[in-house]
Amino acid sequence: MLTEQLLNDGLAQTTLHPLNIRVKSASGSIILLDDGREVIDFVSGIGVSSFGHSHPEIIQALKNQIDQHLHVMVYGEMRQESQDLAAASLCSILPSSMDAVYFVNSGAEAIDGALKLSRNCTKRTRIMAVEGGYHGNTFGALSVSSNEARKAPFAPMVPDVDFMEWNDHGALQTIDESFAAVIVETVQGDAGIRIPSVKWMHALRNRCTEKGVLLILDEIQCGMGRTGKPFAFEHFSIEPDVLCLGKALGGGLPMGAFVSSKARMRQLATSPELGHITTFGGHPLPCASSAAALSLLKKIDFPAMEERAGNFQSRMMAHELVQDVRRIGAYIAVELKDAASVAFCVDHALKNGLLIYYFLSTPNAFRVAPPLTMDSDTWLKATELMCQTLDACALIEST
Repeated sequence: MLTEQLLNDGLAQTTLHPLNIRVKSASGSIILLDDGREVIDFVSGIGVSSFGHSHPEIIQALKNQIDQHLHVMVYGEMRQESQDLAAASLCSILPSSMDAVYFVNSGAEAIDGALKLSRNCTKRTRIMAVEGGYHGNTFGALSVSSNEARKAPFAPMVPDVDFMEWNDHGALQTIDESFAAVIVETVQGDAGIRIPSVKWMHALRNRCTEKGVLLILDEIQCGMGRTGKPFAFEHFSIEPDVLCLGKALGGGLPMGAFVSSKARMRQLATSPELGHITTFGGHPLPCASSAAALSLLKKIDFPAMEERAGNFQSRMMAHELVQDVRRIGAYIAVELKDAASVAFCVDHALKNGLLIYYFLSTPNAFRVAPPLTMDSDTWLKATELMCQTLDACALIEST
């Protein structure tokens, strides 16, 4: 059903097919609707609420910060305790080569900042992106994303961007000394949770090092514990030159960051001065929330999460309707035969109390990315609801 209800209420909208449900409150893994129904959030706000909704430690950190101050000055001009704490918390769990953080407002801005940094540090202009990649919707982030249909209405894009095949060893030979950076999602999200081989990631890292090209890893969706480790690159035993984060980083508040070495980050203050500036980046509220979220990340029971996610995968794979399940940690794509089946499942699941969601560029699959803190009983209930939805879809298709 097509609806312009948001637009009629004075709100710009992104689609004529919104979920169109009204939220009253949210806690843990449950969203309470205005009509009294409860919905299990099985996508974490597309990876934002990875530590659950309204986590008491995050709420308390926000209340403490509100009592101190809100925005006082554009980023980088005044020292603020919450910024110091968030930076120290993040750097403490990253490799020592990543010891400087630039907090921004979103993942897309983190991508733009990382691209600027790479051109500044290398004095080169070309950027190599990867087929199937998705990095956001600002001009810079969209320019290094792969979906041509989504880019065409806004062309021309940022120039000097090339694309190579994902997980293809031969394609790595196209990376040469003319490139400033290669940008790749450590695990591709919008492409339907595509996990590269360890050998390819090692070869990519080595090729970038050999040619003096910065390796930018985008972990906006797949970072912050989503894959079963604090950062997805840990699965591949490599380190990026620049790491982009967002979504779960803010603990439910809007936030992004790009992280690199102090030597590289120094370029943004000296050549030129104010090489990257932001009014609201490093805002004290998201920084306070992020510090609390990073503390919670250290407490995640990854073996328990892996067991629950693995059980869900097994149940899905056993269903006649499911073509494939791609999973790493609690980052999951369930592939069906076509987009119509996915649309039916998203709608049916929501009506019965379970929120799953689409991928932008993978129409025959739906995403599952529950809060990392979801307990076993809720995981089990969500799995049963998902099986019931698949059963209903199979019945429709058989008649």
